Amino acid sequence: MSDHKEVIDNLKVVCPCKGIKKGVFKKLIRDGERSVEGLMKATGATTGECKGRRCSPRVEEILKFYNTED
Repeated sequence: MSDHKEVIDNLKVVCPCKGIKKGVFKKLIRDGERSVEGLMKATGATTGECKGRRCSPRVEEILKFYNTED
């Protein structure tokens, strides 16, 4: 992956309530996490004001994309 893409992913917010960036989720997936529940637990996503209404679909999409890359 290009350095430019990695920088953008580290700035892109997936969970607005908690300010969790896409790069955090990608690292967890690279380290072996393969479930939405595990990603949520590890990051605290879905525990913010919206209770996951905004970030859950984004996390599912990221996980689906990176699970199909292997």
